Amino acid sequence: MNIIAVDDEHLALASLEYTIKDVLPDCFLTCFDTPGNAVSYANENRVDAAFLDIEMGGMNGLLLAKALKDIYSKTNVIFTTGYTHYAIGAFAINASGYLLKPVTGKAVLEAMENLRYPVKSPHKKRLRVQTFGNFEIFIDEKPLIFKRTKTKELFAYLIMRRGSRCSNREIVAVIWEDKPDSIALQSQYRHLVQDLTNALKSANAGNVLIKQRGFLAVDPDTFSCDLYDFCAAETNAVNNYMGEFMTQYSWAELTNAYLEQM
Repeated sequence: MNIIAVDDEHLALASLEYTIKDVLPDCFLTCFDTPGNAVSYANENRVDAAFLDIEMGGMNGLLLAKALKDIYSKTNVIFTTGYTHYAIGAFAINASGYLLKPVTGKAVLEAMENLRYPVKSPHKKRLRVQTFGNFEIFIDEKPLIFKRTKTKELFAYLIMRRGSRCSNREIVAVIWEDKPDSIALQSQYRHLVQDLTNALKSANAGNVLIKQRGFLAVDPDTFSCDLYDFCAAETNAVNNYMGEFMTQYSWAELTNAYLEQM
């Protein structure tokens, strides 16, 4: 869930930020001390919930709430204020909550449990693939282990291709760095494919791998991946990319250069 908090009083904003993070540790929270910056952010990112102070210089919280709803009508607005006389105006614009300062964790949770527009959490996938930095695979947040080191590299290449069919010849040329094709090399490759198949099946994730005669691919809908989230311009993934992609594989350098340009 993407949440913003806006208050032009720095101490009040810091207190609200601490409270929200304490009771909603899984949310993505961004704080602003000016309404204008909050509007600019909302123009680029969908805001699910906004905690807004009402009395602010320039644009007050009621006008800011209207601006946010003009951008995304299902933004849940929760006002935070030290005054009660704004309540009628707040609910006139269909606010999800009206919290008096100092805002408590209990008040935040109650407001989030009664949102006017409930935010559905996506179903968490058991298999998670990390491509930023070193390439890693996790099943239920535990590392997925392969019998062969090259199996992990094979899977990494399939992940990078994002569901595209890859021929056996293409894969062999990449992960063995253009070594001459041979019967021995083809045998090693078949062992890698079998190892990958067995590891995924043992983790009850056999549907991740798509096998066709002479080709392999992955089904991107069966797992979560920071690369795929980055390409979909999801905020967390964009922020997590620090200029490193599958650093243990030289063939990933071109893709990393492309990500840097993006």
